[in-house]
This record gives sequence, C-alpha cells and structure tokens, in this order.
Amino acid sequence: MKSQPLVAVNVWRPVMQSAGWRCQCAGQCGNPHAKTDGRCPREHDRYTSKHGHRVRLMAAPADVLTPPVKAVTLPAEELRAWCPECHTAATRKTRTATAPADEAPGLFEI
Repeated sequence: MKSQPLVAVNVWRPVMQSAGWRCQCAGQCGNPHAKTDGRCPREHDRYTSKHGHRVRLMAAPADVLTPPVKAVTLPAEELRAWCPECHTAATRKTRTATAPADEAPGLFEI
C-alpha cells in the first residue's frame, strides 16, 4: 500500500493514479530528464538512491505560479503529480523567466 497524505486523499489519490505514481515533470524544472524519455523518474514511496530520501509526491497545479489559495480549490483533473525537487525548480525557473527586466542604467551608461 502506498503512503497517503492525512488530508485531501479524495483529490490526491486520483492524481497519483492517473500519473502512475510517478512525477509528471517533463522538463519544466530545467532538467531534460534525458535518460527517462523526458519525464522525471521519481516514483512515490521509492528512494532517490541507495542513501537518498524517500520520495513523497504531491498534487499541485500544472501552472506552478498558481497561488495556493486558488490551488486548493482546483479539481483533480487540473492537478499534476510533482516531486518536491521538480516543483521547486520549476517554480524558480518560471518566476525568473516572467520577472520584469531591471530598468536601471548600466554601470558605464551615462
């Protein structure tokens, strides 16, 4: 039996089952996942390596910039299975890509 969160199992479980209990990151984190056909290899309740930690997937929106207040209202069909590492990296990458350019003059501009 796979471990489950203590709350929201009615939403979390369908997301994990549709994902095959595997992270659905397809390179949004910046890692092309080249050795696993473009999809993150991490599976729920598996270890990352011999001395690694246990993977606990989470159900989160495909759009990583969705605010948490809105994310908790989304149905299971609008969520994806994410490992914490891919979700964090995808959020950072998306935020930096959408950040406005700094309009300050350069060091040598007069």
